[in-house]
Amino acid sequence: MSPSGYRVWAVPGFPEVRPGDDLAKLIAVAEPDLCDGDVLLVTSKIVSKAEGRIVEAADREAAIDAETVRVVARRGSLRIVENRQGLVMAAAGVDASNTPSGTVLLLPEDPDASARAIRAGLRDVLGVEVGVIVTDTFGRPWRAGLTDVAIGAAGVRVLDDLRGGTDAYGNPLGATVVASADELAAAGDLVKGKASGLPVAVVRGLPHVVAADDGEGARAMVRGARDDMFRLGTSEAVRQAVTQRRTVRAFTDEPVDPDAVRRAVAAAVTAPAPHHTTPWRFVLLESAASRVRLLDAMRDAWIADLRRDGKSEESIAKRVRRGDVLRNAPYLVVPCLVMDGSHTYGDARRDAAEREMFVVATGAGVQNFLVALAGERLGSAWVSSTMFCRDVVREVLDLPAGWDPMGAVAVGHPAGEPRPRPEREAGAFIEVR
Repeated sequence: MSPSGYRVWAVPGFPEVRPGDDLAKLIAVAEPDLCDGDVLLVTSKIVSKAEGRIVEAADREAAIDAETVRVVARRGSLRIVENRQGLVMAAAGVDASNTPSGTVLLLPEDPDASARAIRAGLRDVLGVEVGVIVTDTFGRPWRAGLTDVAIGAAGVRVLDDLRGGTDAYGNPLGATVVASADELAAAGDLVKGKASGLPVAVVRGLPHVVAADDGEGARAMVRGARDDMFRLGTSEAVRQAVTQRRTVRAFTDEPVDPDAVRRAVAAAVTAPAPHHTTPWRFVLLESAASRVRLLDAMRDAWIADLRRDGKSEESIAKRVRRGDVLRNAPYLVVPCLVMDGSHTYGDARRDAAEREMFVVATGAGVQNFLVALAGERLGSAWVSSTMFCRDVVREVLDLPAGWDPMGAVAVGHPAGEPRPRPEREAGAFIEVR
C-alpha cells in the first residue's frame, strides 16, 4: 500500500512525568481522540522517568560504565558503546539533561516491553489499537547530526522487507529492507523537537505500518554481531585483532577464500624493514597436491634426521604426528626471508647483526599476516618445521636459492572456540629505566 499522505503532530500540554506514573493514562488525557491505526512516538526520557530509571550519579562516567557491555570506539572522553539493551550508541544512552542536578537518566530496562505496556494501556483506556514506538536520539556512522530512532516498539512493523519485489522499472529488489520504525521516529522528532517539552507525537494516515499483534519489537532492528561489518572503531579493531589472534590447530573443511589470504599478505608487507627493503615472500599452497607433496617430503626428511639422532621408531611416530596441524589444514602458506638489499660488511659480527635485522623484519611481517588473518575470521598456526629442511622445501616448491623458508602457516576456519587464555599482566614484561 502506498499512502497518499499522513499527518504528524506533537501532543501539547503533557505534564511532568514522575516515577510510577501511568504513561498510557497521561497520553489518553492529553490526546483523547486517538484512532485505530495511529502511531504514538514516545520519547524514552519520559518512559525512563515513569519507570524510575533515575539514579543519583555525581560521576556520569560511572553510570556509563555500569550500563556498558562493550566499548565500540573511544576518542578522548567520548565513548561509543554497546549497552545492556543491545544498542550501540554514545555514552550507553545515559543522559544528564532534563533531569534534576546530580542525577542521570538511564534508558528503559526493556524498551519493547515499555512500548507493549503503553499500547495495552491505551487499548484499555480508549479502546483503540495503535502502534507505539519508544524513541531516543542517535548519531550515525558517516553522517553528521543527530536523529531520533526507535529503541522500543509494539504493534508496529518495524522493518518493511521489500526483497523479492521490483522497483518502478521492473528491476528486482535484492537488498532493500526499510527501517519503517526509524523513519516514523524521525518524523516525530521534527515536531517534538529536542528542547520544546513535547515528549509525545502522533502519526496518522499510515495504518499499514500498524500490526494486529505486538510484533517483534525494535530489538529486531539491532544488527547481529555476525552481520555487523563495522562492529569496532579503528583502534579497538586493531587491538581486538591482536589480542584475539590465537594458534588454531583444528580446522573445518570449509574452503579458505584465496582473496582473504592475499589481503592478509598485503597487510604483512607493511611491516618495518631495514634499509627500505622488502624481505618478505609468501608462497601460497592453494592446491591439495602441492600441500601433500611438500608435507610428504618434509616428513621423510624429518624421519631421516630423527633416525640419525638415534630416536626409536615409536618416538619418531609420535613426533611426526605433531605435524598433523599442517596436514589437516585446508590452506598452507610458507613465508620466506630474502636478503635482497642487505649490506655486507666483511665483519662476522656486523654481518650477523645484519641478518638478525632481516629476520626480525620477517617476523614482523608474519605477525602482521597472522593478525590480518584473524581480522578475516580465519584461524592460523605458525609452525617452524620448514626451517629445519630448507633445502627440501626450496626443491619441492622450486624456490630460488636465496629464499629461506621461515616456517609454515596453517590457515583455515577454526573447528571450535579457542580455550580461555590466562591474562598476561603487561607489567611483568616491562622494565623502566
